[in-house]
This record gives sequence, structure tokens and C-alpha cells, in this order.
Amino acid sequence: MDSLRGKAVIVGSADTKVGVIAHMGATQLCVEAICLALEDAGIAKNQVDGLITCNSMADPYMYHAEMIAEYMQIFPSYCMSIGAGGGTTFTALHHAASAIATGTCNTVVIAMADSLRSGLSRERAMMMQSSSGHPQFESPYGPTVPAFYALIARAYMDAYGATEEQLAAVAVAMRTHAARNPEAQMRDLITIEQVLQSRMIADPLHLLDCSLVSDGGAAIVMMSAERAADMKQPPVFILGVGEGHSHEHISQAHSLITSAAVDSGRRAYEMAGLGPKDMDLAGIYDCFTPVVLIELEDLGFCGKGEAGAFVEEGNIDLGGLLPVNTHGGLLSHCHSGNPGSMFALTEVVKQLRHAAGDRQVSQAETALVHAQGGIMSSHCTLILGRDNS
Repeated sequence: MDSLRGKAVIVGSADTKVGVIAHMGATQLCVEAICLALEDAGIAKNQVDGLITCNSMADPYMYHAEMIAEYMQIFPSYCMSIGAGGGTTFTALHHAASAIATGTCNTVVIAMADSLRSGLSRERAMMMQSSSGHPQFESPYGPTVPAFYALIARAYMDAYGATEEQLAAVAVAMRTHAARNPEAQMRDLITIEQVLQSRMIADPLHLLDCSLVSDGGAAIVMMSAERAADMKQPPVFILGVGEGHSHEHISQAHSLITSAAVDSGRRAYEMAGLGPKDMDLAGIYDCFTPVVLIELEDLGFCGKGEAGAFVEEGNIDLGGLLPVNTHGGLLSHCHSGNPGSMFALTEVVKQLRHAAGDRQVSQAETALVHAQGGIMSSHCTLILGRDNS
């Protein structure tokens, strides 16, 4: 199988406003994200012949991508909607790069949006939270998504001696980055003590260990490297991509402290011909603070059991060895459900364009972006670069 390295590039990237966007529904946010990304790329909608979307929880459609195409009056030759949590939003990029490399289509838009904050009642939100478990082995016991991740957190802490303070350090770093991002939903600085004093959601996870609930959307535009030579924006190259899928339900996971990010990261590094030490920054899925520790280890940025100290020492901060989620992540920028990981991707595009303003990572050339869906189930890792060298 031929490598996809360097064959597809991102030429357009945009976010909508995030937080509480009560005057727009999920469909309107998705369309706005596409329009902004096309404007960023400097191309017209009739040049789009590929569209990938992720269905909305607040405003679902049976054929979501086709509905968005109909709404915008575009008529793609390649059109699909996907949905298996945050990791699958990056799998969409894997599909798009393959479609471009094989000539199936020329210009692909990937767009995701949802209105989890203003589009769902409390009852619908709780129903959604409690529907993730296995209907026979998990749901009868009443756990919600935070409870599943609390199980992972406790297993990790018991295995490696990680502390609640180390988990809290992740939340503090994300908020520090968000404070530099005028578009972030939560920008007030927090301390480790404030994280630990926030109310308990699912032991050992406090409120500030948990991601936000938001409205918002994001989109990117992709095409072949050859066609992108004269585009409005400098291209961001797809250097490597890999997936790893270990389970669907947490009761069936082979491990609670090592994830399929090991597999997705290895495959992405192999395609790129690069390794963890080559990354200037990372966007790492941070739905709950312990997830960041596990993913840092599984992606090779530190050894197993070492991520707590790695974070405490400031290594994921701006100016650290590996700045992580410079936009603020799911913990402080926003989390609109399945589209949440897209904001890490659009942030890395800004960073590699050297257009991130006050939060710019100096001389950023290569970055890793990773997301997972379900309960640490479906993983996808991307490696992006300013050039194809």
C-alpha cells in the first residue's frame, strides 16, 4: 500500500464562535464553519466535490452530509457522514486524504458542529450521557460518561501513584492557554487548589477535571499538494495518519491504563518517518484530565507512569518541551461533542501557519494531533507539517 505522506494538504481552516450560541442551531453552525473555511481557502463552494460531516446530537439527520450539501446547494461526487465520537472526526481526514490521493475527488470539506449547550434539554443531555454503556453489562448500573472516565482515572492512579494534583495540573495548563485565546469559552485563570475544591462529579474527577459543554463548529478544506501550490493560504501537509481501535464498551477493554493510541501513534509516526521528539507541539484530546496523561505516555512523549511528573514540571505549557492544546482544549476552549477535536486541528493549522498570535509556539514546523472517541475506544493520530520534507 502506498503511503499517504505529503499527498494531501489543508488549505482552509475556520472555527465558529463557541460557548453559548443560542441564536444558531447545529445545522447553521456547520454551514457557517464551511463558509468561513472556504473563505479562508479563497475558493468557491462550487469547487467542492467532497464533503464529510459528523451527525449532530442536537439536530440530527438520517443523512447528515447529504443534508448539508443540499442546504448549501453543492453537489459532491464524494459525500458521507460519520459518527463514533471524537476520534472519528480525525478518521474523516484519513478518508479524505485517501480519496484525494486516489483521484476520487479533488477538494474535500470536513465540517463538524453541534449545540450541546443550548440545543439539548437537561433531560436529553442526561439520556445521552447514560446511553454510552453496554446495554447488558453497564447501563443497568447507571453510570454516565464521567463515571466511566473516573474508573480509568482510579485505575491509572492506583497503577502509577499519580495524584489528584497532577490531574489538576492538566486543567490549569489548559486554562492558562485559553487565557491567551480571545475565542475560548473559559478564560479566567485557575489554580490547582481551585480544581481540587471544585465539586466532585465522579470520584476522583472534580468539575474542573471535566470538559466543558458547548455550542460550536469547525471546518477544514483539503486538496492535493500539487493543486495547492497557488492557494491563498500556505498549505499544511498531512505527513502521517494512523488509527487504533481496541473496544467499544469499557467493560470489554483489555486495559484501562494503556490505550490504542499506542497503535495509532505508531502507524502515524511510521508513515511520517518521524518520532515524538520531532514534534514542536501537540493537540491531545482532553475530555477529562487523566486522558491527557495516558495519551502522552501512549504516544511516546514520556514513559508509562511518568506523565504526571511531566505535566507538573510544566512540559505541556507554552514554552515547555511539548506545548499541548494551545487554544485551551476541551477543558477550557470548548467541547461541542463529536466536533470537539476539530478545534485542536484548526489550532494546529494556525500554529503551523505561524498565525496564532500571543500563543504562537516559536518556529513551529511539525505537530501531532490526537483524538479518541467512545470511552478510550477509537483513536486516530495525525502528524502535520509546514512542508513535506
